[in-house]
Amino acid sequence: MDIQLLEKVSACALNRLLGNKPAAAHQILESLGNCRDFFHLSEKDRTQILASLKCNGSAVSPSALEDSAKELESLQARGCTFIHCGQDCYPHLLRDCTDAPLGLYVKSVTPPEKLFNAYRNVSIVGTRDISLYGKEWCERIVRELASASERCCIVSGLAFGVDITAHRTALSQGLPTIAVLPTGIDCVYPQYHTRAAAEIASTEGCALITDFPPGTPPQPFTFLRRNRIIAGLSADTLLIESKKNGGGMLTARLAFEYGRNVYCLPGRIDDLRSEGCNLLVSSKVADPIVNLDQLRKELGLWKRKAPAGTAFEQQISSFYGKLLPAGTIALLCKIYGLIQYSRGISPEQIAQKSGLPYRQVSPLVQRLESDGFICSDVLGRCTINGKLL
Repeated sequence: MDIQLLEKVSACALNRLLGNKPAAAHQILESLGNCRDFFHLSEKDRTQILASLKCNGSAVSPSALEDSAKELESLQARGCTFIHCGQDCYPHLLRDCTDAPLGLYVKSVTPPEKLFNAYRNVSIVGTRDISLYGKEWCERIVRELASASERCCIVSGLAFGVDITAHRTALSQGLPTIAVLPTGIDCVYPQYHTRAAAEIASTEGCALITDFPPGTPPQPFTFLRRNRIIAGLSADTLLIESKKNGGGMLTARLAFEYGRNVYCLPGRIDDLRSEGCNLLVSSKVADPIVNLDQLRKELGLWKRKAPAGTAFEQQISSFYGKLLPAGTIALLCKIYGLIQYSRGISPEQIAQKSGLPYRQVSPLVQRLESDGFICSDVLGRCTINGKLL
């Protein structure tokens, strides 16, 4: 076994042993200069080192290296790999964190050396109980970032609500996205997002990652470790909606402790789902998101020069070009534009603002909804659906 492979196998074994104590793993690495020498020490010396770090020395199996070698071989056959902090392909921003994991398991069609450190990472996190307001603005934020001349990578945790909204919108906009798992790389949590995880893993520039060994199930502490990776990977963290004690709040606070930029979507002061965001803004931990163009510029992303006409006019015209008269298409564009800039607007309000009769507006709204351009709630209030590129 060559030195590079032996170092990777040793890092994998040490990560399995001390994954829940990354600071201890890094102390060993700093002391010895590499991971492989740790397993060449005598059992007595290893036990003494681990005892000094308040770790269980008896947990080192004599077959640790052999087991890790077999694990890595099995992972490779399933399209996964393992990278450690001694490699250049390891995420540079994550390496700067004092509690960075010793290694990461990666599932992607893109090799690690082209996957990490290629784009500006932006973490987007928040509540699982996302509101219509939060979903709409999460989609709009990702679409705004996608309009930049430089690509960024959207990082999140594949959970319900904000996370999956951010991932799916990124994929629809052609942005790379990284999902950090609270489980082993051989498991998807929640299982409901298995198809989304497969799409991420099979899309160029995207990846599933975790620092947990295969076979690790979701547990309360695994979500905490997952959150620190999300915060550590990115230069910027955006909190969309969160209760005062939500997981998104933890990620945002970790990002702040790492010295990263934190932004929050403000909400109503009586909305529990906005309580955490408003708290971080008021305590100066985060800046409020009040203007998408300003946010994009603060992230160092500059707007692409748009072609003549707006994106939604072009796509609606293209979609209906051979189906409807030009006059009807123009009305659909007008109605869509009102819905885009007036969240939660009803058909009656659309008729009032557009100057069109309700009997003309109603079927056009229904057509836009049936074709996936907009959606409406039980009260008939309309919002854009994120179909447009």
